[in-house]
Amino acid sequence: MATTAEPLEEVARVAPPARGLRARPSARRRVVVALGVLAFMVALALLADVLSPYDPDAQLSLERLAGHPPSLLHPMGNDPYSRDILSRVLHGTRVSLGVAALALAVAMGVGTAYGALAGMAGDRVDALLMRLVDALLSIPRVLLLIMLVALWGQITVPRLVVFLGLTSWFGVSRLVRGEVRALREREFVLAARALGAGGPAIFRRHLLPNLATPLLVSATLVVRTVILLEAGLSFFGYGVPQPTASWGSIIRDGADQVATHWWITVFPGLAIVLTVLALDALGDGLREALDPRQLPRP
Repeated sequence: MATTAEPLEEVARVAPPARGLRARPSARRRVVVALGVLAFMVALALLADVLSPYDPDAQLSLERLAGHPPSLLHPMGNDPYSRDILSRVLHGTRVSLGVAALALAVAMGVGTAYGALAGMAGDRVDALLMRLVDALLSIPRVLLLIMLVALWGQITVPRLVVFLGLTSWFGVSRLVRGEVRALREREFVLAARALGAGGPAIFRRHLLPNLATPLLVSATLVVRTVILLEAGLSFFGYGVPQPTASWGSIIRDGADQVATHWWITVFPGLAIVLTVLALDALGDGLREALDPRQLPRP
């Protein structure tokens, strides 16, 4: 029993986050800055009702404020319908981040389960499951989403979450499948199997903890892609339905008059860019800090 516990503990402690961040100061700085930016965006989303000076959907005055530039009363200006852009950006942050977080949960759950099934199954089942993933990956995701929305009919936010989640798990499943196949022949897995543990128990107790690092890095990439997809779909009118504010739908309101009413598109665009850059920095920093091949020996 002692020989079985030793490899289990050794593998579970590969590349602990604290040690990785201490060993890589540059990665630590990127992670801290990225987490600070993301925490700020999440705080804006949670406090949108408190921070918004106006109702985000209220048309304040079509005669006086339609397309009005930034001012003291409206720091980000007004859109063509006289709605306050600051209020819409704050509530759009809540919608865009909420959709991305829920879609991420769907994608990570489906992708992890599918990849684990493929990685622990026999070669024939694994080949069949991965060919299906390859076929889905060959279809441009935007076209796939537009096709789903067109076939489904009227789009709602819950349906959009499901569509984004169910089209974002393909890469996650390939990552999990590769990691599971690499780990399933390790000594601690063979020892657990010899002691009578079944496949689900082995995955839950011995494989899943070792997948935490790659899944964490993958999650930053998935949520970044989902944010961009949601913004793109909303921009083209296939995403969050009007008049609900999201970053993409706000940009759409001013897309045909960027030269004269730049503030309508610039401020939600900056929110998207800032969030995506923070997620990129977080993913890169975590990858560098948590990859055991890049850590110095203790």
